[in-house]
Amino acid sequence: MNTNKCLVFGDGMDKVIFHVDVNSAFLSWEAVYRLRCLGETQDLREIPSAVCGDIQKRHGIILAKSLPAGKCGVKTAETISEALKKCPGLVLVAPQYSLYETSSKALLEILKEFAPVVEQYSIDEAYLDMSGTSCLWGSPVVAANLIKDKIYRELGFTVNIGVSNNKLLAKMASDFKKPNLVHTLFPDEIEKKMWPLPVGELFFCGRATEKKLKSFGITTIGELANTDVALLRSMLKKHGEILWAFANGADVSVVSSDVPDNKGYGNSMTVPFDVTDTSTAHLVLLSLCETIGMRLRKDGVKVSVIAVSVKNFALQTARHQKTLFTATNQTNELFRCAALAFDELWDGYTPIRQLGVHTGRVISSSCDRQLNLFTMDDYDKYEKLDTAIDKIRERYGEESVFRASYLNGPIRPLNGGISKEKFRADGEEVYYE
Repeated sequence: MNTNKCLVFGDGMDKVIFHVDVNSAFLSWEAVYRLRCLGETQDLREIPSAVCGDIQKRHGIILAKSLPAGKCGVKTAETISEALKKCPGLVLVAPQYSLYETSSKALLEILKEFAPVVEQYSIDEAYLDMSGTSCLWGSPVVAANLIKDKIYRELGFTVNIGVSNNKLLAKMASDFKKPNLVHTLFPDEIEKKMWPLPVGELFFCGRATEKKLKSFGITTIGELANTDVALLRSMLKKHGEILWAFANGADVSVVSSDVPDNKGYGNSMTVPFDVTDTSTAHLVLLSLCETIGMRLRKDGVKVSVIAVSVKNFALQTARHQKTLFTATNQTNELFRCAALAFDELWDGYTPIRQLGVHTGRVISSSCDRQLNLFTMDDYDKYEKLDTAIDKIRERYGEESVFRASYLNGPIRPLNGGISKEKFRADGEEVYYE
């Protein structure tokens, strides 16, 4: 075979897409860390175990589980108490997010050795465009196994790899039998491999949509694929048309390593106690706005829509938004708008479990500010103040400068994203009676 000709023309006409998915990512990364760094002999993946949030701080859900735990009925996203009823001997491990970020970066480094284009989909998933690489790594299945085995050999954890000619089918294939396996799902395999699956397993089909489809007698992906698209459109509008296309294996999205621009910035926080007064709620909102403002200024953008979400003790969620006169990235302005939206939204007495601040209508910060004749605020002064504080926090830590209202209080000065206390490296096990 002429190698040069192969490299130029080889697979260029046919797309080959991989979807790489780490098996029980958080738990696998915990297990490898304990075996390789702490010298433990017990592999968490071989016993009923799970990574869970902090039940004392109301993050008590299962984040990842081992296969033995799954066989006991333990499910991701269920509460710790529910999991322990199914599996009383379940070993619960506190999360170490810094470890997971490091493991994710190591995974991506290996993937980039094999594929010219790698798109990180989440912390434990990535798409690879392997088109035209058969002369380098062999057939798609051979290449996928090379990648899978290298990850296990060098990093110690396992992955599933789905192989197809588009992102949708590759992702569906990676969800087939686990762990540590390669599966193909090309168009001529859809009817045999994908259509018999429950409709709820189709990508983009959530629980509410699944329930609605089943009410119309559509229980499998194959039945969805063979349903009149006009009927689906009348049932689910545009979403029904998208699901029909997915059920038939159609997907035109491309693998791209470019990170898309943010269309909105937001943070939310589950408070360790019920919030029952406005002043405490405002402190939470301000701490969220501090983090959002820093992110906006770092990315050189401003926003003009601020929305506040409130989840009460009964897990009911309400949302209210306000539009600013002109776009901003100043923390004080963000907070004032968020506080106003909250005051209009909350009834003043229903206990609050979670608060969130979300933004929209993102524009470049280079755009000129529209002056307002009805305010006397010195925006230039606040802009310089925010910039100075950002530089101090970047150099000396996020909490090197904070507002006195947070001193010795129950709310951290900056909230949102991954909180500081979640970055652990002690591997301590947590047991709950």
